[in-house]
Amino acid sequence: MAASTGVEKPTVRDIFTTMQYGPAPEAANIAQAWLDSHDRSFGHFVDGKWLKPDGRQTYTTRNPATGESLASTIQGNEEDVEAAVGAARKAFDSWSKLPCHVRARYLYSIARTVQKHQRLLSVVESMDNGKPIRESRDCDVPLVVRHFYHHAGWAQLRDTEMKGWKPLGVVAAIVPWNFPLMLLTWKICPALAMGNTVVLKPATYTRLTALLLAEICAEAGLPPGVFNVVTGNGAFGEKLALHPDVDKVAFTGSTEVGRTLRRATAGTGKKLSLELGGKSPFIVFDTADLDGAVEGLVDAIWFNQGQVCSAGSRLLVQESVAEDLIRRLKQRMSHLRLGDSLDKTIDVGALVDETQKKTITEFVEEARAEGAEIFQASCPVPKKGLFYPPTLITGVDTTSRCVREEIFGPVLVAMSFRTAKEAIALANNTPYGLAASVWTENLPLALEVALSIKAGTVWVNGHNMFDAAAGFGGYKESGFGRDGGKEGLYEYVRPSWENRPRPNPGDVSYKTFSATYGADVPPVPGQKDVAPAVIQVKDTEIPSVDRTYKLYYAGAQKRPDGMYSRPIYGPNGAVVAYVADGNRKDIRNAVEAAHKAAPGWGKRAAQNRAQIVYYMAENLELRRSEVAHRLSALTGQSEEDAYKEVDLSIQRLFYWGAYCDKYGGTVQETLLYGATVLIREPMGVVGIACPDESPLLSFVSLFAPAIVRGNVVVVIPSEKYPLPALDFYQVFDTSDLPGGVVNILTGGRDHLTKYLVEHQDVQSVWYFGSEQGSKFVEWSSAENCKRTWVGYGLPRDWEDAAQGEGEEFLYQATQCKNIWIPMGEIFAN
Repeated sequence: MAASTGVEKPTVRDIFTTMQYGPAPEAANIAQAWLDSHDRSFGHFVDGKWLKPDGRQTYTTRNPATGESLASTIQGNEEDVEAAVGAARKAFDSWSKLPCHVRARYLYSIARTVQKHQRLLSVVESMDNGKPIRESRDCDVPLVVRHFYHHAGWAQLRDTEMKGWKPLGVVAAIVPWNFPLMLLTWKICPALAMGNTVVLKPATYTRLTALLLAEICAEAGLPPGVFNVVTGNGAFGEKLALHPDVDKVAFTGSTEVGRTLRRATAGTGKKLSLELGGKSPFIVFDTADLDGAVEGLVDAIWFNQGQVCSAGSRLLVQESVAEDLIRRLKQRMSHLRLGDSLDKTIDVGALVDETQKKTITEFVEEARAEGAEIFQASCPVPKKGLFYPPTLITGVDTTSRCVREEIFGPVLVAMSFRTAKEAIALANNTPYGLAASVWTENLPLALEVALSIKAGTVWVNGHNMFDAAAGFGGYKESGFGRDGGKEGLYEYVRPSWENRPRPNPGDVSYKTFSATYGADVPPVPGQKDVAPAVIQVKDTEIPSVDRTYKLYYAGAQKRPDGMYSRPIYGPNGAVVAYVADGNRKDIRNAVEAAHKAAPGWGKRAAQNRAQIVYYMAENLELRRSEVAHRLSALTGQSEEDAYKEVDLSIQRLFYWGAYCDKYGGTVQETLLYGATVLIREPMGVVGIACPDESPLLSFVSLFAPAIVRGNVVVVIPSEKYPLPALDFYQVFDTSDLPGGVVNILTGGRDHLTKYLVEHQDVQSVWYFGSEQGSKFVEWSSAENCKRTWVGYGLPRDWEDAAQGEGEEFLYQATQCKNIWIPMGEIFAN
């Protein structure tokens, strides 16, 4: 008879009485065997094989839940970047030329092969990152499979659904540690589907599943060099991003690192997408199912230990139910379980690293010092491993650091509101705009709030739902670009007519660039002959009435703040006119006017916007001869060419008027039982700096697509030939265009652009000027992560429909929001 251990096992009755979970450990033996097969030492995976150069430093990966050493990986250097990018560039030549069906077969094969190793990937992910095995098994890896299947479809359909676009080349994908496998898949799937090749750098803390996936892709038959994985620190990632043969950088991570990448790649011609941080509101109205909202909060903030960029970390609850909800939430928190990531019964796993735990502790203790109430779950916290208890902070105001900044941990901050308008104001009172959720049984209220929140994803009565068919990405300082859906494909293509820009702007002094007012053309008389304007009256020439060209904003002509003018020269070098020379205060005034006009213009019926644009075309045609004659006299082009430019401008207004009500969005075919609705929203205030070529046509081609999609604009017309844009004042005034929708400022293009791009309340800047100006715009935009579209000093044929109109302009004029609306009242979800 066996000796007694002295510890009595609970009976079945005891278990049903206490309802306590026992441990349910996931076996790690297969994952350990995989690590052992590599001697727990990994190199890079480049060109379809392992690359382990001598003389490299190493990094030891540890299990955050136990502290166990898992494996060592190498710290790459510039030589390794060169090898990986070279392999990707070589593979691109053949991969991009494969028939779409063949690329689709490869992605499909990867999806199937991942499924064969699904459990291994789940276990390695949880060991590497510390997240509960239930999350990696039931959420992360199934989403990986879904993305490969979904994008196999896009690979098949590329030549029909993405007609007029072509692959970029080599993509550098840089991903964070919170979803190491899932987020890398969001990058590589659309990249490969569109015909690009990829060099991936996983996060320092979590490298193992990226290396495992590279092996799986090779097993699935993916050609060598198409997908490469290199490991290294943050500086190594910047080396990869700056390699001259990298055509695109796809980054997910913190806003600060995103700013660094934006500045580092400025002026290089590389395409860039950034999915950055968030401080997402979780809004609960008094019409919500409170128990459902509490369960939603568990998914919103304690999923993956709160280490989620879209975590619902700001609870906004209606005052009438705030006390009740907080009471229920605290009770639910007491039942959360912390423990080993491989225990299938736990709710909250380990934090990824000691530095992350330290940062979270600092946030909470600072809130405590400010007088906030700190509630932490009474669940036992393991003594071993990097664990932090689920935490609720109340009694804070909008200026508290824990309310404003991303904590990136299992910490929820709660505030109350009284009205829906106040809830929207609080939700938008943040520099971030990644995600939000709205909790109410009142669907009209939910939809109106969802449309009013400035965020890329809004869930109704749910949180942290993702699918390959719906793009995910942010507004404002949460970045730009989308991962997933058709909208995500545009991040990995360029127009078919366009070659990769390779500008050479040299060094730009960002502090002094074009900062001096009036330095380029000193606005003083007597520099050139002035061609006097005269009219013929009864065989006698008399001076015509002087025409003063002013600025145009808020629907009226305005004198410039500086009270200076600048000369405009004709083809013979004589001064044909003086125009207002705008400065930074004029930028400020124009942006204020644009913001006043934005709410009304954006909410106008699309048909009404279309009628106004058609009316512009009608009024421009009434002045066809006058405008053509003036254009010819100003630029020196022939009358025939001038008439052609005017006629094309009229045609382009018709083209964009037609798009007013034809690009609003679609219903996404996600796995949700319900509707996922894609809304293409306006950017907001768009600053536009026009080129000198085709001064009328380029002006129309740029402002029209912006305003038809609901944006308001501040336009800097051609610096050399601004008069055609200034003549448009009368077209606007006779076309019922509301004041402030289009604002026109003349002056030095770069001087005015400097203050447009530095303005914190301008959401996007389009710049078609010099190489140096393009670099300055991209570098300066990093301050608030505004979207930019620059020409890098390259000419564009505005008469060519492929270059002067089309989907590229719609892409730049809109940002995608996905609203997830579940069902389930009649049938089970």
